[in-house]
Amino acid sequence: MKKKIGLWIDNREAIIVKLTDKGEQIIRINSGAEKQLRFEGGSRKDGLQTTETIQGRKYDTQLGKYFDDIIAHIREAEMIQIFGPGEAKDGLLKRLEKDGLRERVVAIETMDKMTDDQIAAKVREHFQQKKAYQ
Repeated sequence: MKKKIGLWIDNREAIIVKLTDKGEQIIRINSGAEKQLRFEGGSRKDGLQTTETIQGRKYDTQLGKYFDDIIAHIREAEMIQIFGPGEAKDGLLKRLEKDGLRERVVAIETMDKMTDDQIAAKVREHFQQKKAYQ
């Protein structure tokens, strides 16, 4: 059996479901990334731009580490399914492309928040359908 992985991702966490001959494994990864704070009423003259810029860079760095952690868990997959609600899917996809893993992605979908059981069921269903068409 090919190693198949599906993952639900947003900017806060990723839930990875690995399907192998031995069964199913669920891994949860937290990003640790804190969204940028917006300051009301201040002008750019009083240094807020610098603070916002620093926070933006910190957030981007945290997301980069988050994507690296995810890739470390999915690198061995032959087939990858990605789904989730927001832009994190696109960020991960760009990182996978940079690492030469883009061709392993077989599906990308926009989905709302799901429970671990719903995510696992979706991954199993996706790869069972894929198997039926091969």
